[in-house]
Amino acid sequence: MTVADVAFYCFSTVTVAAGLMMTVSRNPVHSVLWLILAFLSSAGLFVLLGAEFVAMLLIIVYVGAVAVLFLFVVMMLDIDFAELKGEMAKYMPLALLVGVVILIQIGLGIGAWVEADGKMGLRAAVAPDAAQVENTRALGLLIYDKYIYLFQASGLILLVAMIGAIVLTLRHRSGLKRQDILQQMYRDPAKAMELVDVKPGQGL
Repeated sequence: MTVADVAFYCFSTVTVAAGLMMTVSRNPVHSVLWLILAFLSSAGLFVLLGAEFVAMLLIIVYVGAVAVLFLFVVMMLDIDFAELKGEMAKYMPLALLVGVVILIQIGLGIGAWVEADGKMGLRAAVAPDAAQVENTRALGLLIYDKYIYLFQASGLILLVAMIGAIVLTLRHRSGLKRQDILQQMYRDPAKAMELVDVKPGQGL
């Protein structure tokens, strides 16, 4: 067993354990911390696969931005843990049923797994030769050259989802003052401010 094999088993064990602890942890802050550990271990697996660029993206984007954002949001929210546990206990039978169904589907998928003939040739037909093109350039060629239309379509789907979330959560309340850009631009300076001549020692 080589050093790479030992590192793979260590990273994979930590990733699975961190994912399990993230799911079963009762404290949301602890769940986010376990999620960060799972991301770091997954980045180690990507390094072992030779995808250093993807590993750095996983650390910078997910650990450095998304997971930290989750952590701050969870810590700033005033969460009633007693009420949260009561809601979890109420839906626990349904959650267990869904979990069993997912495990059965995963088992069926793994049991029916068959390796295709000429699998290495099929992989080589999609990705450039690793000996001639570095990892970052190969990813750029695949994403922004060969699959550019699919990449743009995925970005459009995310944009539509973001706009839909904003529209669904936007509420016009009567007691709130909203900014009117045009009213601010076309205001009359003579009516917007007033010069007051204050005498020394007199005050307003």
